[in-house]
Amino acid sequence: MKQTILGAGGAIGLELAKELPNYTSDIRLVARNPKKINATDELLSANLFIREEVFKAIEGSAIVYLLIGLEYNTKVWQQMWPPLVKNVIDACVQYRARLVFFDNVYAIGGDNVNHITEASPISPASKKGEVRAEVNKLILNSIESQTLDAIIARSPDFFGSVINKSMLMIMVYNNLRKNKKAQWVCNAKAIHSMGYTPDLGKGTALLGNTPAAYNQIWNLPTDPQKITGEEWIQLFAEEMHAKNQYQVLPKWGIQTLGLFIPILKELSEMCYQYDRDYYFDSTKFNRHFSYVPTINREAVKQTLAAVEMKF
Repeated sequence: MKQTILGAGGAIGLELAKELPNYTSDIRLVARNPKKINATDELLSANLFIREEVFKAIEGSAIVYLLIGLEYNTKVWQQMWPPLVKNVIDACVQYRARLVFFDNVYAIGGDNVNHITEASPISPASKKGEVRAEVNKLILNSIESQTLDAIIARSPDFFGSVINKSMLMIMVYNNLRKNKKAQWVCNAKAIHSMGYTPDLGKGTALLGNTPAAYNQIWNLPTDPQKITGEEWIQLFAEEMHAKNQYQVLPKWGIQTLGLFIPILKELSEMCYQYDRDYYFDSTKFNRHFSYVPTINREAVKQTLAAVEMKF
C-alpha cells in the first residue's frame, strides 16, 4: 500500500518518514529535492504548485500526507494555500486516496486558544488564520459531501532537532547557546503548549493507518503539562547549563527583530497566541490510542542531544 508524503523534506516530514516503515515498505517522498530516509523510499521531485505535478505525485497512492510548508508570508499563503489544497483534494478523489492534512491551529483565534480541543470553533483572528480556516473548510466540505476520506491532524507550535523551523529553538536555544539572554514573545508568564516533532510524526503515521480515525479532526499527541514561556526557558537553561535569563519582546519589538529573523517578520498578527494562555489539549488522541506523549523535560533533553550531534 503506497503512502505518499507531500512536502517530505520538512521537520515533520522527516519524522513521519521514519515512522511509516512500521506500516508499509511502499513509501513515496515528494519534494523539490527529496532525499531518502529509508532504503526503499521512492523519490519524486515535483513542483506541487503545478496542478499536473500534484496529480502525478498522488497517482497510485492509498494514503497521502500533506505536510508542505510555505514561506511565512501572508500574501504567499493567500495566493498558494487554497489552490494547492483544492488540487490535492481533486487528485485524492480521482485516485481514491485518503488524505491526512497536517495542520496548525491558526484557524482558532482569540480566547479560543486558551483551551484548544477538536471542538474549538473555527474563529480566525489573523489574515493567516483566515487562510487556514478556508482550507479547513475545503477539506471538511469534501468530507461532508462524501467525496473524500480525510483527517485534519492539528499541531501546536513545535520543536525538535530542526532548528530554523521552531520559534522555541530560534529564540531560546540559539540565544542560550551563544551565551545571550533567551527571548520570548509578549508574555512569558502565559501558558504555551509545544509539540515535540517525533511525537507529532508518530501521531500522524498512526492516524493515517487507522481507518476509523478518518473524517475527523484530531489534535496530535502533546504533553498535557501546562507550561509557561518562562518554564520553557528554565528547562532549556537547566539542560544546557546556561544562565536562566530572558527578555520579553513586545509586539513592536517583534516587528523590529523581524528585519533580521525572517520567521518573526510577520509574527505580530499572531500575538494573540502569546499574550494569553495557549493550551493544546490532545486528550482525545491520547485516550483513543493509549498514547503517552514524551514529557517536556525529556523532549528538551532528546532535542539537545540530537542538535549537539550536528555541531
